[in-house]
Amino acid sequence: MFPQMWCMKMNQYCSYFHKKMPKFQVSLSYSSSKLTSLCHILSVNPFWTRILYFVFLSLLGFWGLNVLEPRTDSFKPRKFDLFFTSVSATTVSSMSTVEMEILSNPQLIIMTILMFIGGEVFTSMAGLFLSNFISEKNNVIDDGEIELGNPKPENLNPEQLAQNKGETFNNVEHLLYHSIMFLGFVILGYLLIVNILGSATVFLYISFVSSARSTLKSKGLNLFTFSIFTTISSFTNCGFIPTNENMVVFNKNSGLLLVIIALALLGNPLFPMCLRFSIWVMGKCVSKVGDYCDYLLKNTREIGFHHLFTTRRSCCVVGTALVFVVVQAVLFFAMEWNSASLKELNPFERTIGVLFQSVNTSQAGETIVNLPAMSTVILVVITITMYFPPYTSIPFVKDEKKEQQNQEKREGKTAKELLSQLASICVFVFLICITERKNMKEDPFNFTPFNFLFEVVSAYGNVGYSLGYSCKLRLKDEANCVDKSYGFVGRWSDAGKTVLIVVMMLGRLKRYNMVWKFS
Repeated sequence: MFPQMWCMKMNQYCSYFHKKMPKFQVSLSYSSSKLTSLCHILSVNPFWTRILYFVFLSLLGFWGLNVLEPRTDSFKPRKFDLFFTSVSATTVSSMSTVEMEILSNPQLIIMTILMFIGGEVFTSMAGLFLSNFISEKNNVIDDGEIELGNPKPENLNPEQLAQNKGETFNNVEHLLYHSIMFLGFVILGYLLIVNILGSATVFLYISFVSSARSTLKSKGLNLFTFSIFTTISSFTNCGFIPTNENMVVFNKNSGLLLVIIALALLGNPLFPMCLRFSIWVMGKCVSKVGDYCDYLLKNTREIGFHHLFTTRRSCCVVGTALVFVVVQAVLFFAMEWNSASLKELNPFERTIGVLFQSVNTSQAGETIVNLPAMSTVILVVITITMYFPPYTSIPFVKDEKKEQQNQEKREGKTAKELLSQLASICVFVFLICITERKNMKEDPFNFTPFNFLFEVVSAYGNVGYSLGYSCKLRLKDEANCVDKSYGFVGRWSDAGKTVLIVVMMLGRLKRYNMVWKFS
């Protein structure tokens, strides 16, 4: 974690200068005590800090969705379902309990904002700025004592820094501080450029392609809102689409599908590589920030930012994502080429559709096929793929693993209790089986353990896929049973939905709760 790494290094500096410069011991002791308090706030339990952030956003989003009127006067969603929708948008999970087309244009704008500020790229950027802002307010950094062009440290070891020609502790502080600040601005630029270009591309495509334009017009959706909503949802890997059928109604618009594929990849597996490439380009093109760029690229592990990888690890992440896509595409081609969802498409459209589906299974969760109609093998593969966390990659080289172990040892990160992701998923499935036991008894073909497992894994992976609910599978025919386009969770009790809200929250923060620390 970046805050823990940063605070640990700063404390190392204070300890070093306590020994080397006794006459400044009093002032350094005071700064060190303030720094310790700051580090306690920032890094003792980042898991709970971020939980509070997402809970606050969810409540704020619920208030906005509840105040605004839906599109139809005949039906207004329940308040609990609006809160569930707000949580789903904030955690970029796209699990749905309401049909998207009942939401008005202002409500779609609220959801767009929630997805944007709840997305991983935005929250990581905000974390960088917040950490630097707090450190500056606490007088941790002393500006103005470094000249750009001085030799740069390869690591943050105080013993080595003391031997560097003419370089002081304040030089390194300054360089670290401004490098992190520069990294935040690079992420901000990346975030804005990709989303603005993506929105413009979607807008222009729909404007010039009559079939896409007529689809949007028939559903009464605003083109501008749809373009921004779809772009942000795809980039943040949320998966919400303003239509009830998700992307099924656009399955013949291959150009639009390709744009969404690019956005989904740029927002997740390609982000670390694109971030590193952006820093490298800035260093080559803008001489004033060359020192910051070099420092960031050479001290990736020391900085400890979750999305800034070494070149090798970035390639591993991209390569692993490519393997997942290829494996799923091969299975789709072999088993679903002539399925009902694809039979109306020509070979080119089918190929793009299979690629779109393969990418979204582990990324945004958008779909052009009817998932319940797919073969069991494909559904099992989708379930396994959704389980893997972001940035899953093949094992790294030995020296990186050793360095990571040494780093954790230095930081004193010893877990007192472990709760694996797989075990937590099993616990949540068990809890949902308890809350939905009545439905399982009365409607056993819809409320099956596998459907529960699929929904929980999808929520924990923040993917958003669902097998839905079918009135035809009911044992007892009911005239008032109508098939809806929202997810399977929409048919659950409020207790079951509450459990899934917890799952979405924990899934959004899975990199913090892989190892839970109770101290």
